[in-house]
Amino acid sequence: MQMAAPIKNLPIGKILVENGFINEAQLEEALAKQRSSDGKMLGDVMLEMGLVSETQLAQALSIRLKVPFVDLSTTQINREAVMKIPEEKAKEKLVLAYAINNNRLLVATNDPINFYIFEELKVQTGMEIVPQISTKTAITEAIGKFYSQQQVDSAVSELGEAQGDEMSAEQQESGERIDNAPIVKLVNMMAETAFRLKATDIHIEAFKTRTRIRFRMDGELVEQDMKVPIAFHNSIITRIKILGGMNIAEKRIPLDGRYSMIIDGIQQDFRVSTIPCVWGEKCVIRLLSSADEKTRRITDLGMTDYNYEMYKQIIRCPNGVMLVTGPTGSGKSTTLYATLGELSQPNVNIVTVEDPVEKRIDGVNQCQINDKAGMTFAAALRSILRQDPDIIMVGEIRDGETADIAIRAAITGHFVLSTLHTNDAASTIVRLVDMGVAPYMVASSVVGIIAQRLVKLLCNECKEKYTLTDPADLRLVGKTQPVDIYRPKKGGCKACRNTGHAGRTAIHEIIVTSNDIKELISAGATAEEIGEQAKKNGTRLLRDNVTEMVLAGRTTMDELVKATYTV
Repeated sequence: MQMAAPIKNLPIGKILVENGFINEAQLEEALAKQRSSDGKMLGDVMLEMGLVSETQLAQALSIRLKVPFVDLSTTQINREAVMKIPEEKAKEKLVLAYAINNNRLLVATNDPINFYIFEELKVQTGMEIVPQISTKTAITEAIGKFYSQQQVDSAVSELGEAQGDEMSAEQQESGERIDNAPIVKLVNMMAETAFRLKATDIHIEAFKTRTRIRFRMDGELVEQDMKVPIAFHNSIITRIKILGGMNIAEKRIPLDGRYSMIIDGIQQDFRVSTIPCVWGEKCVIRLLSSADEKTRRITDLGMTDYNYEMYKQIIRCPNGVMLVTGPTGSGKSTTLYATLGELSQPNVNIVTVEDPVEKRIDGVNQCQINDKAGMTFAAALRSILRQDPDIIMVGEIRDGETADIAIRAAITGHFVLSTLHTNDAASTIVRLVDMGVAPYMVASSVVGIIAQRLVKLLCNECKEKYTLTDPADLRLVGKTQPVDIYRPKKGGCKACRNTGHAGRTAIHEIIVTSNDIKELISAGATAEEIGEQAKKNGTRLLRDNVTEMVLAGRTTMDELVKATYTV
């Protein structure tokens, strides 16, 4: 006898309507689809249709079953409670114990009427089980985060114990200890923990007495509480080199590699880079966008409605060059991929040349650079022009030769997308001319430039209001009188992992090269002159965009200065 079956008969739809999550018409549509499906639950059908979120469905179930709803992302989770249930059991039954109250174990579940699970847990833990409803996604993330931290601690402690064992220098150098369990476990758990914390990079650094491990999260490096003995640094680096298909015997020159792992059912790609330092090799692992993740739309990346209208003017052009500029790590590649997602059609041939291919897009022909084999940006571009392309994406314009070919491709009727490292949109024109491209060719080919930065967003749960009174700061936001803005709360809160910030968004400065700007380019105008004309034409500078966010309480003065301040 199955206890979970009655969920199908619950009037969950009515509760969702009463609480304003959906309307009657949407409920009827979902019921019709459920009748034609192969015995699916109504809630699952509505999730597939995108009518409700997992949280809304869980809250409706909470009302119907009179079982409290728990938001694991904001709830203080007791590590002792978590460990009452073994990891294998937690993953198998999709449950997470998160608190202990008078010998009662509070357990988050997405199936609160499956009483068999709770009886089993009661026998196993010797405690009274109190089920609480949460979403499947929240439980899965919490299980990954809390048990993985335990495994990291376990692997590090095993390394500490192993340090006391006798190990010759020859054994270390030959890599005989590389396949031991603690090293393999530690490297895997570092990658999994970074993935679950939404980190973008892992830094593994050797010093005289220790190996330091840091994650880059929301643009900031955060040191992890992993006490790794320096004696095992070479073993960790060698294990990563094996994964990345790199030469483990070569330690004198920088090396690059790449590997993939399945984490929480998602294939995650990693790019590895090592460089020799004083105390040993430093390794940086970049977490690349998942191959399974859908390409996000440009409007999901923080572009304002005003800037989006200018952006649409650029991508409507049948030919020309669109450049995305900004420093390393400012989201340029993500913007290019989102643009390709908007342009990709069955009747359009899109070819990209990248180093490396960071995200695989269905329907787009993507080429990987290989300098050793002679597959450079310039060589690849020449070949691509013989592949009958409509749209070409060049990962980065690094030299005059690549710039020249890209410009010529645009003039001969192709739409070319690429990135360049400059500080603002106007100086991009000057950079192309400095690379050796004739000003008249830049003027006739470049249709638009997007400069962008990433700024951290304030946590809405704990941000604090204060009055800005400093005259210099007031000038930065274009005010003369004191104004109320927000700053992060010291120590943050549970929702923002005690950082005071909750994610990042992009700010943009867009120049559409209208006829008057083309004339300035042809005449050899300076970046300042081009920028002034662009402002008259409606371009909003990076500072204008981030100032709006500061005054709206979405980000901080520190982020304004970091993103846009110049001497």
